[in-house]
Amino acid sequence: MARDLVHGPIVKSMLLFALPLTAGNLLQQLYNLTDTAIVGRFVGSDALAAVGSAYSLMTFVTSVITGLCLGATALFSLCYGKGDMKRFRVTFSAAFIVIALTSAVLMTVCLVFNTGIVGLLNTPRELEGMLSSYLFIIYLGLPATFISNFLSAVLRSTGESRIPLVYYAISVVLNIFLDLLYVLVLGQGVDGAAIATVISQYVSAVLLLVHTLVFNRNLYPTAADLRPSGDDCREVLHYSFITCLQQSVMNFGILMVQGLVNSFGVSVMAAFAAGVKIDSFAYLPVQDFGNAYSVFISQNRGAGREDRIVRGTRSALVLTVCFAIALSLLVNLFASSLFGLFMDRSEVEIMEIGVGYLRLEGSFYVGIAILFLLYGHFRAVGRPSVSLLLTAISLGLRVLLSYVLAPSFGYRLIWISIPVGWALADIAGYVIYRRDMRRRRIGMEEGA
Repeated sequence: MARDLVHGPIVKSMLLFALPLTAGNLLQQLYNLTDTAIVGRFVGSDALAAVGSAYSLMTFVTSVITGLCLGATALFSLCYGKGDMKRFRVTFSAAFIVIALTSAVLMTVCLVFNTGIVGLLNTPRELEGMLSSYLFIIYLGLPATFISNFLSAVLRSTGESRIPLVYYAISVVLNIFLDLLYVLVLGQGVDGAAIATVISQYVSAVLLLVHTLVFNRNLYPTAADLRPSGDDCREVLHYSFITCLQQSVMNFGILMVQGLVNSFGVSVMAAFAAGVKIDSFAYLPVQDFGNAYSVFISQNRGAGREDRIVRGTRSALVLTVCFAIALSLLVNLFASSLFGLFMDRSEVEIMEIGVGYLRLEGSFYVGIAILFLLYGHFRAVGRPSVSLLLTAISLGLRVLLSYVLAPSFGYRLIWISIPVGWALADIAGYVIYRRDMRRRRIGMEEGA
């Protein structure tokens, strides 16, 4: 059942919409976390380093697809908020064509240039073959990634965030079972972990496709909607391309940092691999709340509910900050235990590096939480270029500080550069937001 975000209590509506969204994406994250934990515990630190390095690359690759889908969600939500279902279905058709073609090209490029891409990551020679093999299998799952993200975007734009959660849960349970089967029983190492992930992704995609065809057929284009105009595709690109670029720039910056981390050796590489997984898993709820807030803004913007947008923004900021502080406390308290899930405690050096990373990054989650809220706001009001700018500020500073200082002062400068980048982007985003609000207020006064 779709949730109404245009009427009723604001905080309750956003939270009830955001909770299944967060749970679903946490389950999605469990795909790679499961691979990492099982490989790290039962195959070894080299395998952990390889899978961890693959995670950074795959996040960059899939960010193209997820970015396009996020941008389309804002447009779907705007149509749904206006109650214009004809426009919704035409937009569905245009977005599907654009994102499907992009996904097909992306998969082809990744498969063809797999070996060369691995070489660009400064991967230690002894890990190159393992990483290449793992990635080749993972790339074959990109069509499933597209189908799952696109249909989830369609459902979430209508206020339905629970259905994707159900199918992600099924696929995660399947992934854990298949990981244990392929890695422990069949002894296929990192390749087995990749096969388990890809099979699980396709199961999730097929289940979601069947469900929407049966229960949400009204959202699908009719025969008359299947030929969107060039203007329709350009509108989708306006919302989606810059969001896609923003996601890609963000993850490309992370990928560049991964390359620098790899130059410090297998111990730092393995520690960073596990640390980033825990990190991204920990602050995923605030990221998804930012996405839920974006859908809330888009629907209310379509419905002309400016009063709810203002009140919703204030409430979202308070909730985000409080939740981020709670996450920071939990990660600092349980950093050692969390890292122990991925690595045998006898690996003292890796444990020490990883726990240090977690405690440093975990202390500043409020910075990334506010940044996700800013991303959601600017995407919803049709200004995704601002989100791109904020990403460039955050990642640009991180990469610059890392490459300039880390070679001389050590890998810890890489850790320090991350919250510094978040803080600068938050300041820039707040200044732009205040300027936009002032201009809107002046425009309303002049119109009156």
